[in-house]
Amino acid sequence: MELDLENPLSNLNDLFPAASTPSLFLLESRHMPTLYYINTLKATHLDISLSCKFGPFLPYLAITYLDRFLSSQGVAQPNTWVLRLVAISCVSLAAKMMKTDFSLADFQGDGGFMFDAQTVERMEYLILGALKWRMRSITPFSLVSFFISLFKVKDPPLKQALKARAVEIIFKAQLDTKLLEFKPSTIAASAVLSASLQLFDGKQFPSFKKAISSCSYVNKENMVKCTNWVEEIAMEGSESIWDYQHISSSGSEITTVTPRTEGDMKRRKINDYGTIIKTVDCPVSKRVLIHGPF
Repeated sequence: MELDLENPLSNLNDLFPAASTPSLFLLESRHMPTLYYINTLKATHLDISLSCKFGPFLPYLAITYLDRFLSSQGVAQPNTWVLRLVAISCVSLAAKMMKTDFSLADFQGDGGFMFDAQTVERMEYLILGALKWRMRSITPFSLVSFFISLFKVKDPPLKQALKARAVEIIFKAQLDTKLLEFKPSTIAASAVLSASLQLFDGKQFPSFKKAISSCSYVNKENMVKCTNWVEEIAMEGSESIWDYQHISSSGSEITTVTPRTEGDMKRRKINDYGTIIKTVDCPVSKRVLIHGPF
Protein backbone atom coordinates (compact mmCIF):
# COMPACT_ATOMS: atom_id res chain seq x y z
CA MET A 1 0.00 0.00 0.00
CA GLU A 2 1.33 3.43 -0.97
CA LEU A 3 2.67 5.47 1.94
CA ASP A 4 0.80 8.72 2.55
CA LEU A 5 2.82 10.89 4.95
CA GLU A 6 -0.38 12.48 6.19
CA ASN A 7 -1.87 9.08 6.94
CA PRO A 8 1.03 6.62 7.44
CA LEU A 9 -1.05 4.08 9.34
CA SER A 10 -3.74 3.83 6.68
CA ASN A 11 -3.76 0.04 6.90
CA LEU A 12 -4.42 0.26 10.65
CA ASN A 13 -7.06 2.96 10.15
CA ASP A 14 -9.11 0.62 7.98
CA LEU A 15 -9.31 -1.87 10.86
CA PHE A 16 -9.44 0.51 13.83
CA PRO A 17 -10.50 4.00 12.69
CA ALA A 18 -10.87 5.39 16.21
CA ALA A 19 -7.38 4.28 17.21
CA SER A 20 -5.48 5.99 14.39
CA THR A 21 -4.56 9.31 16.02
CA PRO A 22 -3.62 7.89 19.45
CA SER A 23 -1.48 5.32 17.66
CA LEU A 24 0.49 8.07 15.95
CA PHE A 25 1.40 9.63 19.29
CA LEU A 26 2.26 6.27 20.82
CA LEU A 27 4.48 5.15 17.93
CA GLU A 28 6.18 8.37 16.83
CA SER A 29 9.24 7.95 19.07
CA ARG A 30 10.15 4.81 17.11
CA HIS A 31 10.69 6.96 14.04
CA MET A 32 13.19 9.39 15.56
CA PRO A 33 17.01 9.41 15.60
CA THR A 34 18.70 8.97 18.97
CA LEU A 35 19.90 11.86 21.09
CA TYR A 36 23.41 10.44 20.72
CA TYR A 37 23.11 10.81 16.96
CA ILE A 38 21.89 14.37 17.24
CA ASN A 39 24.79 15.33 19.52
CA THR A 40 27.38 13.43 17.50
CA LEU A 41 26.17 15.00 14.28
CA LYS A 42 27.80 18.26 15.35
CA ALA A 43 31.26 16.70 15.12
CA THR A 44 30.74 14.34 12.17
CA HIS A 45 31.81 15.10 8.62
CA LEU A 46 29.04 14.23 6.14
CA ASP A 47 29.44 15.37 2.55
CA ILE A 48 27.30 14.05 -0.30
CA SER A 49 25.09 15.43 -3.05
CA LEU A 50 22.29 13.86 -5.08
CA SER A 51 19.82 15.19 -7.62
CA CYS A 52 16.36 13.74 -8.12
CA LYS A 53 13.31 15.05 -9.94
CA PHE A 54 10.68 14.38 -7.30
CA GLY A 55 8.37 16.55 -5.26
CA PRO A 56 9.35 17.72 -1.75
CA PHE A 57 7.67 14.95 0.24
CA LEU A 58 9.82 12.15 -1.16
CA PRO A 59 13.17 13.84 -0.30
CA TYR A 60 11.75 14.65 3.15
CA LEU A 61 10.99 10.96 3.72
CA ALA A 62 14.43 9.96 2.40
CA ILE A 63 16.11 12.31 4.88
CA THR A 64 14.17 10.73 7.76
CA TYR A 65 15.38 7.29 6.66
CA LEU A 66 18.93 8.61 6.40
CA ASP A 67 18.84 10.15 9.89
CA ARG A 68 17.40 7.01 11.42
CA PHE A 69 19.86 4.70 9.67
CA LEU A 70 22.93 6.75 10.57
CA SER A 71 21.56 6.97 14.11
CA SER A 72 21.32 3.19 14.30
CA GLN A 73 24.93 2.90 13.12
CA GLY A 74 26.31 5.26 15.74
CA VAL A 75 27.20 7.85 13.09
CA ALA A 76 30.44 6.19 12.09
CA GLN A 77 32.37 8.25 9.55
CA PRO A 78 31.83 6.31 6.32
CA ASN A 79 33.75 6.91 3.13
CA THR A 80 32.12 9.37 0.77
CA TRP A 81 31.09 6.58 -1.60
CA VAL A 82 29.48 4.61 1.25
CA LEU A 83 27.50 7.64 2.39
CA ARG A 84 26.43 8.29 -1.18
CA LEU A 85 25.27 4.69 -1.51
CA VAL A 86 23.26 5.02 1.70
CA ALA A 87 21.68 8.27 0.49
CA ILE A 88 20.80 6.78 -2.90
CA SER A 89 19.29 3.73 -1.20
CA CYS A 90 17.21 5.94 1.13
CA VAL A 91 15.83 7.86 -1.85
CA SER A 92 15.11 4.58 -3.63
CA LEU A 93 13.28 3.20 -0.59
CA ALA A 94 11.28 6.41 -0.21
CA ALA A 95 10.28 6.24 -3.89
CA LYS A 96 9.19 2.63 -3.49
CA MET A 97 7.18 3.41 -0.36
CA MET A 98 5.43 6.29 -2.14
CA LYS A 99 4.85 4.19 -5.29
CA THR A 100 6.83 6.65 -7.41
CA ASP A 101 8.19 5.45 -10.75
CA PHE A 102 11.93 6.02 -11.00
CA SER A 103 15.21 4.64 -12.22
CA LEU A 104 18.55 4.89 -10.45
CA ALA A 105 19.72 7.14 -13.27
CA ASP A 106 17.20 9.73 -12.01
CA PHE A 107 19.53 10.61 -9.14
CA GLN A 108 22.94 9.31 -10.21
CA GLY A 109 23.56 11.65 -13.11
CA ASP A 110 25.52 14.30 -11.23
CA GLY A 111 29.02 12.90 -11.81
CA GLY A 112 29.45 11.13 -8.48
CA PHE A 113 29.99 7.46 -7.70
CA MET A 114 27.66 5.23 -9.75
CA PHE A 115 26.06 2.08 -8.33
CA ASP A 116 24.25 -0.74 -10.06
CA ALA A 117 20.80 -1.94 -9.03
CA GLN A 118 22.13 -5.00 -7.20
CA THR A 119 24.46 -2.94 -5.00
CA VAL A 120 21.69 -0.49 -4.13
CA GLU A 121 19.32 -3.36 -3.36
CA ARG A 122 21.80 -4.91 -0.93
CA MET A 123 22.15 -1.59 0.88
CA GLU A 124 18.37 -1.24 0.95
CA TYR A 125 18.11 -4.53 2.83
CA LEU A 126 20.73 -3.34 5.32
CA ILE A 127 18.73 -0.16 5.88
CA LEU A 128 15.46 -2.08 6.21
CA GLY A 129 17.02 -4.33 8.84
CA ALA A 130 18.51 -1.42 10.77
CA LEU A 131 15.15 0.37 10.77
CA LYS A 132 13.37 -2.87 11.72
CA TRP A 133 11.23 -2.53 8.58
CA ARG A 134 9.45 0.46 10.11
CA MET A 135 9.21 2.36 6.85
CA ARG A 136 5.77 3.94 7.27
CA SER A 137 7.39 6.92 8.94
CA ILE A 138 5.40 9.08 11.30
CA THR A 139 6.32 12.66 10.45
CA PRO A 140 4.91 16.07 11.44
CA PHE A 141 2.71 15.92 8.32
CA SER A 142 0.85 13.03 9.95
CA LEU A 143 -0.50 15.26 12.72
CA VAL A 144 -1.07 18.65 11.12
CA SER A 145 -4.77 18.01 10.41
CA PHE A 146 -5.31 16.78 13.97
CA PHE A 147 -3.95 19.98 15.51
CA ILE A 148 -5.85 22.18 13.05
CA SER A 149 -9.04 20.41 14.09
CA LEU A 150 -8.51 21.71 17.63
CA PHE A 151 -8.90 25.29 16.36
CA LYS A 152 -12.52 24.78 15.31
CA VAL A 153 -11.99 26.73 12.08
CA LYS A 154 -15.17 26.30 10.08
CA ASP A 155 -14.31 27.97 6.79
CA PRO A 156 -12.73 25.35 4.43
CA PRO A 157 -10.52 27.91 2.59
CA LEU A 158 -9.14 29.09 5.91
CA LYS A 159 -8.40 25.54 7.04
CA GLN A 160 -6.70 24.75 3.74
CA ALA A 161 -4.59 27.91 3.90
CA LEU A 162 -3.57 27.13 7.48
CA LYS A 163 -2.60 23.58 6.52
CA ALA A 164 -0.63 24.73 3.48
CA ARG A 165 1.33 27.24 5.52
CA ALA A 166 2.01 24.72 8.29
CA VAL A 167 3.34 22.26 5.70
CA GLU A 168 5.69 24.92 4.34
CA ILE A 169 6.97 25.57 7.84
CA ILE A 170 7.56 21.85 8.45
CA PHE A 171 9.72 21.65 5.33
CA LYS A 172 11.68 24.61 6.64
CA ALA A 173 11.94 23.09 10.13
CA GLN A 174 13.60 19.95 8.79
CA LEU A 175 16.52 22.11 7.75
CA ASP A 176 17.60 22.91 11.30
CA THR A 177 19.38 20.09 13.10
CA LYS A 178 18.43 21.32 16.55
CA LEU A 179 14.80 20.45 15.83
CA LEU A 180 15.74 16.78 15.44
CA GLU A 181 15.34 16.33 19.19
CA PHE A 182 11.60 17.06 19.07
CA LYS A 183 8.90 14.53 18.37
CA PRO A 184 7.03 14.86 15.07
CA SER A 185 3.88 15.82 17.00
CA THR A 186 5.71 18.69 18.73
CA ILE A 187 7.01 20.01 15.41
CA ALA A 188 3.52 19.70 13.89
CA ALA A 189 1.94 21.60 16.79
CA SER A 190 4.59 24.32 16.58
CA ALA A 191 4.18 24.64 12.81
CA VAL A 192 0.41 25.00 13.10
CA LEU A 193 0.81 27.63 15.83
CA SER A 194 3.36 29.54 13.77
CA ALA A 195 1.11 29.38 10.71
CA SER A 196 -1.86 30.66 12.71
CA LEU A 197 0.19 33.59 13.97
CA GLN A 198 1.13 34.51 10.41
CA LEU A 199 -2.27 34.05 8.81
CA PHE A 200 -4.84 35.10 11.39
CA ASP A 201 -5.51 38.06 13.63
CA GLY A 202 -2.98 37.99 16.47
CA LYS A 203 -5.82 38.24 18.96
CA GLN A 204 -6.79 34.67 18.10
CA PHE A 205 -3.33 33.25 18.81
CA PRO A 206 -3.78 32.83 22.61
CA SER A 207 -6.90 30.74 22.10
CA PHE A 208 -5.15 28.62 19.47
CA LYS A 209 -2.17 28.11 21.79
CA LYS A 210 -4.49 27.15 24.64
CA ALA A 211 -6.29 24.63 22.45
CA ILE A 212 -3.05 22.85 21.56
CA SER A 213 -1.59 23.13 25.07
CA SER A 214 -4.71 21.43 26.41
CA CYS A 215 -4.02 18.35 24.29
CA SER A 216 -2.97 15.53 26.61
CA TYR A 217 -0.46 14.19 24.06
CA VAL A 218 1.57 17.41 23.94
CA ASN A 219 4.50 18.16 26.25
CA LYS A 220 3.87 21.84 26.97
CA GLU A 221 7.48 22.71 27.84
CA ASN A 222 8.84 21.11 24.68
CA MET A 223 6.13 22.72 22.57
CA VAL A 224 7.01 26.19 23.84
CA LYS A 225 10.72 25.57 23.20
CA CYS A 226 10.09 24.16 19.73
CA THR A 227 7.65 26.94 18.80
CA ASN A 228 10.21 29.57 19.79
CA TRP A 229 12.81 27.91 17.57
CA VAL A 230 10.38 27.54 14.68
CA GLU A 231 9.49 31.23 14.96
CA GLU A 232 13.19 32.09 15.09
CA ILE A 233 13.77 30.16 11.88
CA ALA A 234 10.76 31.78 10.20
CA MET A 235 11.65 35.32 11.25
CA GLU A 236 15.42 35.05 10.91
CA GLY A 237 17.10 38.02 9.26
CA SER A 238 13.90 39.77 8.23
CA GLU A 239 10.51 40.81 9.51
CA SER A 240 9.22 37.53 8.17
CA ILE A 241 10.73 34.74 6.13
CA TRP A 242 7.41 34.31 4.36
CA ASP A 243 5.85 36.67 1.85
CA TYR A 244 2.24 36.22 2.87
CA GLN A 245 -1.15 37.86 3.07
CA HIS A 246 -3.58 37.71 5.97
CA ILE A 247 -6.39 35.30 5.29
CA SER A 248 -9.88 36.61 4.77
CA SER A 249 -13.10 34.66 4.76
CA SER A 250 -12.77 34.35 0.99
CA GLY A 251 -9.37 32.67 1.26
CA SER A 252 -5.98 33.82 0.04
CA GLU A 253 -3.27 32.86 -2.40
CA ILE A 254 -0.39 30.92 -0.90
CA THR A 255 2.77 32.77 -1.86
CA THR A 256 6.25 31.50 -2.61
CA VAL A 257 8.63 30.73 0.23
CA THR A 258 11.86 32.72 0.15
CA PRO A 259 14.24 31.06 2.63
CA ARG A 260 17.32 32.77 3.99
CA THR A 261 20.56 30.94 4.68
CA GLU A 262 22.99 31.68 7.49
CA GLY A 263 26.48 30.15 7.43
CA ASP A 264 26.88 30.12 11.20
CA MET A 265 23.74 28.11 11.91
CA LYS A 266 23.51 24.32 12.11
CA ARG A 267 21.19 23.98 9.19
CA ARG A 268 19.94 21.86 6.34
CA LYS A 269 19.17 24.35 3.59
CA ILE A 270 16.64 24.30 0.77
CA ASN A 271 17.12 26.51 -2.28
CA ASP A 272 14.66 27.30 -5.06
CA TYR A 273 15.41 23.95 -6.70
CA GLY A 274 14.60 21.94 -3.59
CA THR A 275 18.17 21.22 -2.51
CA ILE A 276 18.31 19.76 0.97
CA ILE A 277 21.64 20.35 2.68
CA LYS A 278 22.48 19.23 6.17
CA THR A 279 25.19 21.37 7.69
CA VAL A 280 26.62 21.58 11.17
CA ASP A 281 28.51 24.27 13.03
CA CYS A 282 32.06 22.98 12.52
CA PRO A 283 35.30 24.37 11.01
CA VAL A 284 34.53 22.46 7.81
CA SER A 285 31.01 22.44 6.42
CA LYS A 286 29.39 19.03 6.82
CA ARG A 287 26.50 18.42 4.56
CA VAL A 288 24.11 15.95 2.97
CA LEU A 289 22.23 17.14 -0.08
CA ILE A 290 19.19 15.67 -1.80
CA HIS A 291 17.79 17.72 -4.66
CA GLY A 292 14.13 17.59 -5.60
CA PRO A 293 12.08 20.32 -7.29
CA PHE A 294 9.31 21.92 -5.26
